[in-house]
Amino acid sequence: VLALLWVVLCGFPTANAASHSLKYFYTAVTAGIDFPEFTTVGLVDDEPFTYYDSVIRRETPKTEWIKKNVGEDYWDKNSEASLMTQQSFKDNIGILMERFNQTQGVHTVQYMYGCEWNDETGATGGFDQYGYDGEDFITLDTETWRYITPVQEGHITTRTWNNHRDELEYEKQYLNQECVEWLKKYVGYGKSTLERRVKPEVSLLQKNTSSPVTCHVTGFYPRAVMVTWKRDGQDLDVDVELGETVPNGDGTFQTTSHLRVKPEDWKRNTYTCTVQHKSLENDIILPVTEENIKSNKEIKPEVSLLQKDTSSPVTCHVTGFYPRDVMVTWKRGGQDLDVGVERGETVPNGDGTSDLRVKPEDWKRNRYTCTVQHKSLEDDIILPVTEENIKRNKESSMGIIIGCVVLGALLLIIAVIAVVLWKKRTSGYGSTS
Repeated sequence: VLALLWVVLCGFPTANAASHSLKYFYTAVTAGIDFPEFTTVGLVDDEPFTYYDSVIRRETPKTEWIKKNVGEDYWDKNSEASLMTQQSFKDNIGILMERFNQTQGVHTVQYMYGCEWNDETGATGGFDQYGYDGEDFITLDTETWRYITPVQEGHITTRTWNNHRDELEYEKQYLNQECVEWLKKYVGYGKSTLERRVKPEVSLLQKNTSSPVTCHVTGFYPRAVMVTWKRDGQDLDVDVELGETVPNGDGTFQTTSHLRVKPEDWKRNTYTCTVQHKSLENDIILPVTEENIKSNKEIKPEVSLLQKDTSSPVTCHVTGFYPRDVMVTWKRGGQDLDVGVERGETVPNGDGTSDLRVKPEDWKRNRYTCTVQHKSLEDDIILPVTEENIKRNKESSMGIIIGCVVLGALLLIIAVIAVVLWKKRTSGYGSTS
């Protein structure tokens, strides 16, 4: 469910580098799984700033700038609204299961709405759409201001909603005015964070000579970026595949663009990858040459579970991999975990860690796993958290033993030296007398 939600979050890009966006995502799931039945996330410029779920039953801040600029009444009001919406979405799942002739299984209802504002041109726009089980269900057409659906099961709802002209008029007013006013206010609150500029790093990758050449762009902020290919100075559209722009986990983003081209072709013609971003004074232009292409050697990671003692976090240690990008996730009962998880940095040695705070009695009762995804792997590495798999610092214990042995040896040497010196001294005293 979390993975699906994140795809949705990242799949609705900000229009261009001058635009700001305010988005809200609601997700409801059927009961009986180890995941909140209802969650909401608010994002400004794709950065989460508020969060609510049916377990904590309270809307909470996710950024310092919102925490500093609103009072308790803001959180009280939004928590109350989310609590009411939670019940509504719970009912909606039951209704849709009936419409789709479903009686069991895990099902999801997702709702996304919000607005955009271009701080250079003043242009604004809104969006409002629903999904069911990961597929489009109902969308508000903001040209005609009528709801539309791609599936038969949605027509009952669209007919009803389209007859409520007062509610449609309110929706139009909210998306075009009220939402934009809130967006401007939030951008003002988080100006130093939201309007920061981080330059991208660009590299060319190729698995082998028959594979596409990949222009990999990473570490940039804000999210909007333009990646294009040129041949002899002319834009290329054919044989080009653009990847999604996804978060890195450190507040920056990454994206890829793939070009299918034969080696003899790019050796004969001049091919370039051009990257345009708000942080750059000049475009980054990287020629496709033998020297610039990284051969993309792939080294599989080694994964182990470490724990200092039973009260310490369980660490999923990933080492020895290449290239650098790696995804380490924790699951409980097959569901993604975010709570109680702390991710470490990926260091030059190719080591990455992710810590999970979980009590032994909990992971013995539930199935916890560390999942590692890497380019070198055909299948993910999935390591269950079990007594057999956890290494409890045997190396450290051995280190203590070795240390004790060394210390003992030193003490023995010192004792021997002391005895020798004592004998010499007593021998000397005897000769004098």
